[in-house]
Amino acid sequence: MTASPDSLIDRLLDLAIQEDIATGDLSTNALVPLQATAAATLTAKAGGIISGLDIARRVFERFDNTLSWQPLLADGDPVQKGQPVARVEAGYRALLSGERLALNILQRMSGIATTTARYARALEGTRARLLDTRKTAPGLRVLDKMAVVHGGGFNHRMGLHDMIMLKDNHIKIAGGIPAAVRQARLHLPLSIKIEVETTTLEEVRQALAAGVDIIMLDNMATDEMARAVRLIDGKARTEASGNMTLDRLKEVAATGVDYISVGALTHSVLALDISMNIEAL
Repeated sequence: MTASPDSLIDRLLDLAIQEDIATGDLSTNALVPLQATAAATLTAKAGGIISGLDIARRVFERFDNTLSWQPLLADGDPVQKGQPVARVEAGYRALLSGERLALNILQRMSGIATTTARYARALEGTRARLLDTRKTAPGLRVLDKMAVVHGGGFNHRMGLHDMIMLKDNHIKIAGGIPAAVRQARLHLPLSIKIEVETTTLEEVRQALAAGVDIIMLDNMATDEMARAVRLIDGKARTEASGNMTLDRLKEVAATGVDYISVGALTHSVLALDISMNIEAL
């Protein structure tokens, strides 16, 4: 059975807390009285798109489930430098112990959402949808993909379990695209989609003849991609992949592809700087 996003997030937070705190927050527990309470404000130190507020709340709840959480923005909202994004009142110990994990998650997710928004803006006015990939941090995929959606992108497959994607090494061992598609169909229900990676027009013809659902046009020059889209002529969905830089998106979208997948949304994350200031109550 596939784990739900909530259960994956719970397991992620459990592991992260164990990694950071283990048997206890020695500094905080030595200095902060058990009953002390405080208020904290989370503030953006750069402009971008906010993502991960609900996850940050869940982090602090692990340490104090009686906290008061006040989000000042919603996930997906633009944020300006110096703008507060949330306020939380809780036990002083809970705020200090949860601070780094909450900020790490919030900064990473907001960085992904901010980058995604830049790519999504480049596709405005075109029919192409922006997709993420599996190039995510191990264990963080559910959060990385959530942030992509907050930034205006769309999720591709979550993992190897929810779609068949036949890439070059699959095709090689099967003996070609037709054989690979035939073998794949022996092992899946009709509801599972099949995507095939192609790099030449001849491979596109083979994938088209095999009746696959999506044809990936991988690392093709733009003019060859345009010819491939005309050849496919709506008989399958098309995905452009490989070397999809921000500057190139518009010309790739002009070929008529349905999807453009961009690994850079999640594999090279520049975190959005966010700080937390605590004041005793």
